[in-house]
Amino acid sequence: MPLDPTLHPVEHHLKVSQTQNDACTLLAEASGLSKQEIKQAMAKGAVWLTRGKYTQRLRRAKKPLKIGDQLHLYYNPKVLAQQVEDAQLILDKGEYSIWYKPYAMLCQGSKWSDHTTINRYVETHLTPQRPAFIIHRLDRAATGLVIIGHSKTTTAALATQFEQRQLDKQYRVIVKGAFPKQTQTIDTQVDGKAARSHASLVAYDGELDMSLVQVKIETGRKHQIRIHMASIGFPVVGDRQHGDAQAGDPNLQLTACFLDFTCPLDKQPVHVELPEALQPSLSALKA
Repeated sequence: MPLDPTLHPVEHHLKVSQTQNDACTLLAEASGLSKQEIKQAMAKGAVWLTRGKYTQRLRRAKKPLKIGDQLHLYYNPKVLAQQVEDAQLILDKGEYSIWYKPYAMLCQGSKWSDHTTINRYVETHLTPQRPAFIIHRLDRAATGLVIIGHSKTTTAALATQFEQRQLDKQYRVIVKGAFPKQTQTIDTQVDGKAARSHASLVAYDGELDMSLVQVKIETGRKHQIRIHMASIGFPVVGDRQHGDAQAGDPNLQLTACFLDFTCPLDKQPVHVELPEALQPSLSALKA
């Protein structure tokens, strides 16, 4: 008995042998889903079209098909039902923009969808509408500043600054315990690779027994700040993977708050600071 596609993840792969019907009709017939469900899946990035050597997401139900095209449907109702808060525009420079990424918004989609990604949000909400290219990433659970490119040339120029460590990105985290007053340099390896972070106390709350800490990283290893803070006995609040967060604890208190780089358009220094209301706050945890 076939799985109910409305309850379980299903995949369908079709080779187009006739062009009388559009992609939506063909996939609905093959999957048992309604045309409306297929259209919604298309809009959320769950349908792909292979034509020759190229495979890309298919969003238009009426896009003309060719004999030999291949259609791919990756339908996961739980993934398609996911929702996240809106991103917030911080700075628009035309060929690139800077955004606040909220908790749970992704920096990379999957074959199952891209509707909860920062670049898809930007593509569909920025005026005038432009393509959106990811330059760097934040963890799903982290929040804060993300740069999005809108032209291939500017995206490449900004990516080079990241690769060559010419862009300074600093974070603020809330950790458990009374963090030392002197700056801490942490060199604990991450996944067997060299990693270095510098962490400085911003404020301590004795009632919460938590500290607000500013962190600058010299390397960009996955989960580097979370691993480094935990390695010296100050796990990030809300860290369920590397810390000791429990059900009911706040979301991960790790935010990219400051960016300093050279504008690739006018070669002038740029300093961007996240509005205070969007930064981690010890007082907010008391509310």
